[in-house]
Amino acid sequence: MADARTEVLARIRGALGDRSAPVVVPRGYHRTGPGSLDLLAERVADYRATVHRVASDGLVELIGSLLAGRRIVAPTDLPASWLVPSVTWLADSPPLTVEELDGSDGVLTGCAVAIADTGTIVLDAGEAQGRRVLTLLPDYHLCVVRESQVAATVPEALARLDPVRPLTFISGPSATSDIELDRVEGVHGPRTLEVIILRD
Repeated sequence: MADARTEVLARIRGALGDRSAPVVVPRGYHRTGPGSLDLLAERVADYRATVHRVASDGLVELIGSLLAGRRIVAPTDLPASWLVPSVTWLADSPPLTVEELDGSDGVLTGCAVAIADTGTIVLDAGEAQGRRVLTLLPDYHLCVVRESQVAATVPEALARLDPVRPLTFISGPSATSDIELDRVEGVHGPRTLEVIILRD
């Protein structure tokens, strides 16, 4: 038995040759591409999210029409112009409790980056995004994506992100098919996602 083992290991070593030098992994994949607002809108809609496209001068009016009469969670650094008067704003200062977040009608945030190829929105708890929990407990999430935040590919998006920040990748409303392969929405996050793509 020992002789067979020795022979097999000798053959493997011989086949591998000298592997003391570091192995260089080629990284020739595409880092940028023809990403566009049209592609992002198409991919986000493929994930059963609702997409709205608007110029910057129509953003406040659109936010007002989508959220009128609702109780909406607002990260502490949400732009003041987004805080339209037709909405009851639940400011996250002091931090809202789990019960308050769960009892709200939704949350409004910005994002860190959006990926056109995959229709994915990335949050990093940065400007206009708030704590991660703000986008996990409410059943509705309205997210504003600026044109300048759209990356064509995943590698391009990752290059814009700080890997030590808490990153949340969102591809459509929360959904799972773990239970008997039936799609169930709203298990791990908002059941409804609406995305405003803002042309700069």
